[in-house]
Amino acid sequence: MDDRGASSAETGAWVVALPGPVGTADSGPLVLERRPPPVPGAGEVLVEVEACGVCRTDLHLAEGDLPPRVPRCTPGHEVVGRVTALGPGTEGFAVGDRAGVAWLAGVCGRCRYCRGGRENLCPASTYTGWDRHGGYAGSVTADARFAYRLPEGPPAEELAPLLCAGIIGYRALERAELPEGGLLGIYGFGASAHLTAQIALARGARLAVFTRGEAARGLARELGAGFAGDSYDPPPEPLDAAILFAPAGELVPVALAALDRGGTLAVAGIHLTDVPALNYQRHLFQERTLRSVTANTRADGRAFLAEAARVRPVVRVNRYPMRHADAALADLAADRVTGVAVLVP
Repeated sequence: MDDRGASSAETGAWVVALPGPVGTADSGPLVLERRPPPVPGAGEVLVEVEACGVCRTDLHLAEGDLPPRVPRCTPGHEVVGRVTALGPGTEGFAVGDRAGVAWLAGVCGRCRYCRGGRENLCPASTYTGWDRHGGYAGSVTADARFAYRLPEGPPAEELAPLLCAGIIGYRALERAELPEGGLLGIYGFGASAHLTAQIALARGARLAVFTRGEAARGLARELGAGFAGDSYDPPPEPLDAAILFAPAGELVPVALAALDRGGTLAVAGIHLTDVPALNYQRHLFQERTLRSVTANTRADGRAFLAEAARVRPVVRVNRYPMRHADAALADLAADRVTGVAVLVP
């Protein structure tokens, strides 16, 4: 789908018509439709999409794991593009600027969480591609206060995954409290994990990866993992910290059992299947900690993007034309994507 030559009266956008299992490229919950182009409201920017990452959260939305909050919602919250219009009173951007539109779309700014620097926990928080239409489209609007200014140099398809996979992985790494030089275990090795691994390695960590896909294990070794095994393999030595990226609750006790004394497991996903019963002595005693990760703050986003600019992580990109967004989501559902899937016009 390339809307740059389309009539200004309409634009193409993918929508979740009826949540359900993602099937083949010609069937499933995503439907391509045409609608009037979005108009930026007060304080908003209109961004022409140059690239949009395909996130597992989009899959959860399409399949109904996340109840839709907007009828016929357009997914996509890893958006890189150009500002083409400004709403009334918009500050911080000019027409022509490169901008990133990420998962966190808005907060109340008044609750105790917002006032205390924990806006990711705001009960009134809203999200791109869930509460408002996202980037599986020719253009998207965003509150300028929640958009990111992006550098001009890197390709759009390499920047896009940083806006969710990168930022969420960064927060998960912070929540895992990995000691300096410690051994980090990563369970699942998709978009977020392969970026987070590189940040951890650049900080001096050692890395053990546990994932069911041989291609993903190969990528982990290529990026510097000292160990890459199956999801249920024991680690080469007890882990100082771990992050669970796979949305598989059955791996929680596996990862906890692999932790050393005092270790922390951070669960990075927005959706997780049920967690089996835990054994206190085996999984939690000796001050092992289990933590969830909920969205991110804008401070997380700025800090990660600054660190990524220094580290320059390798982004393993699988490009899909925007008109094949349904195929990209189907490939993600079937674990046929190694690295990240990115939609381009």
